[in-house]
Amino acid sequence: MIADQESTETKTPTYEELLQQHRRYERRLEELLNKSWLTPEEELEEKQIKKLKLRLKDQMARLSRSAS
Repeated sequence: MIADQESTETKTPTYEELLQQHRRYERRLEELLNKSWLTPEEELEEKQIKKLKLRLKDQMARLSRSAS
């Protein structure tokens, strides 16, 4: 799951693409948070997803500002 965020595409993602990725991360985060307990690997994944979601949110905000 986490490997695909490291894609080195040269094109600039669209707002819609960023939003879709953000939603995928949100769904995975919800899956993790609904568990009774997390393995150390899942705890690490949770932290990584939270950081990635913030990064995507920042990118979406930049795109919104540049479009206005």
